[in-house]
Amino acid sequence: MKLPVILKLFNQQNSTGTQPALTKPMIHSLLDTRTTNFGDLISNGKIYRVPPFQRDYSWNEENWEDLWQDIESLLTEQTPIHYMGAIVLQSSLESDKYFTIIDGQQRLATLSILTTVVIDRLETLIANNIDPEPNRERQEILRRTYLGDKDPRSLRYSSKLILNNNNNDFYKSNLINLREPRNIRKLTKSNQLLWKAFEYFRDRLNSLTDIIQFGDRLAEFLADTIARKLLFIQITVEDEFNAYTVFETLNARGIELTSTDLLKNYLFSLFQGPDDLESAQSQWNRIINTVRMEKFPEFLRYYLSLKYRRVRRERLFKRIKESVNNAEDAFNLLDSLESYSDLFLALGDPNDDFWSDRHETRIYILELNLFRVKQAYPALFAAYFCFSKENFVKMLKLTTTIAFRYTVVGHLNPNELERIYNQVAIDIASEQIDRPREVFERLRSVYVSDEKFERDFSVLKIETKGQKKKLVRYILAKLENHVSGKPINEETPSIEHILPESPDRQWEQEFTNEQMADMRYRLGNLTFLEPSFNREIGQKKYNIKRQKYQESSYILTQQITNDDWTPDSIARRQQELAKQAVRVWRSDFV
Repeated sequence: MKLPVILKLFNQQNSTGTQPALTKPMIHSLLDTRTTNFGDLISNGKIYRVPPFQRDYSWNEENWEDLWQDIESLLTEQTPIHYMGAIVLQSSLESDKYFTIIDGQQRLATLSILTTVVIDRLETLIANNIDPEPNRERQEILRRTYLGDKDPRSLRYSSKLILNNNNNDFYKSNLINLREPRNIRKLTKSNQLLWKAFEYFRDRLNSLTDIIQFGDRLAEFLADTIARKLLFIQITVEDEFNAYTVFETLNARGIELTSTDLLKNYLFSLFQGPDDLESAQSQWNRIINTVRMEKFPEFLRYYLSLKYRRVRRERLFKRIKESVNNAEDAFNLLDSLESYSDLFLALGDPNDDFWSDRHETRIYILELNLFRVKQAYPALFAAYFCFSKENFVKMLKLTTTIAFRYTVVGHLNPNELERIYNQVAIDIASEQIDRPREVFERLRSVYVSDEKFERDFSVLKIETKGQKKKLVRYILAKLENHVSGKPINEETPSIEHILPESPDRQWEQEFTNEQMADMRYRLGNLTFLEPSFNREIGQKKYNIKRQKYQESSYILTQQITNDDWTPDSIARRQQELAKQAVRVWRSDFV
């Protein structure tokens, strides 16, 4: 199978991003156009208000993940700054203190949520009596600087950012004041997204173990990395007409301007005559209907990674413009994008009809999505077109094995995975390598050794809630299959917490409160159990549970025969599971 022809058109030139040009009449109406950062923008005593009619908060996990990856790049000093795009503000005639946000509310709201996460983490340090007075002072300074001051009447915190009518009450009452909603399901969809954003960034912040235990490092993370290194182009206009003229130039569809808009406008400017335009429009619509508008920049970035190293989202349009110069080039690009679009969609869905003649791929596609690892997409794009069906399956298996060891268990830097898969994609596409074993040699540096993997697995803990519950089921099913030799339907059994999720006082004889909090989600404390048995034993004592475990059909559960259940029991069992895990998640090329 050959790669689509458009790849031959691209060259290796470097480029820098540019801003969309504004017309001359528009420039005369601007009060101010300048580069600013989040800290200068939000800590200057101004109040920013989203128009009441403007759309609700709509960012989702994909947007949050993109932002977090950019922040990780700042933390690892891969990039000194990160450009967040243009923000359009309208000044107030009554006061120089108030501004209306015409474009940029999604980004400002998300950064403000990330700010509340840092402040919430300081609250945890204070509650745990870790430098309580200095951390309380840091918390107050950060609140006043980036969120808002306390109202002397209600003693609740006000906000420097006022969202629209549908979101502001929840944002102010719950997020700014760090109050968990009583019933998340009863919230509107957009308010659920606000809360999920808080939970997402709280989880990501907790992964920064060298930061979250120290108040000064948390403050530095917010005041330096977030506030100083995230840059905006601030465009300030003086009246509503000019505000929306700028808005339409940057943002014709009511969503933040994307490289998708720029790319389409540029490509269509190259076509001559109505027939070419009609044909291009039909092809463009097929591509967008397949990959979806909001995912197109991600898709395009993976596609360009078949040729270029370290393709950044903000350079997508520039890369295309450098290499596509006429109608023929543009049609070739559309042909190539269309050929990859179905594969892109199918990599996100193991049940896609795309895999109907490749049933053996489905389990690995399922794992790829369960692990939420997309760094390998460019390499998989290349392998699908360049490898045989059998070798593509081997490539998929290798990818998921590395992902489990490196990402799920090792919690290692995803940026390194992206870099090395980018190079693998280039090498496959240029026919420098043509077998999975050669891919493994290129990936050997990110294949976690058996020794490290066993150590990491022996202390792994995963909450049995939400999407993470599926991951626990997957792990237990793979281990059970390994020891029993029988296929396991991971949806059938219950997940039994030997030390209960909410232990009563009888467990205090063996566990301290800290140990209970730390050990209840350790894999050594989890096992499969028939749902009827699980309901029967409930919160009962361990010696009663142990008797029922012997009646289970699951081998790993039958093996739980300890006289008592202690932190040492959990640690020893998990060490044994780790030894088995080394054999379960092992590359075929070792």
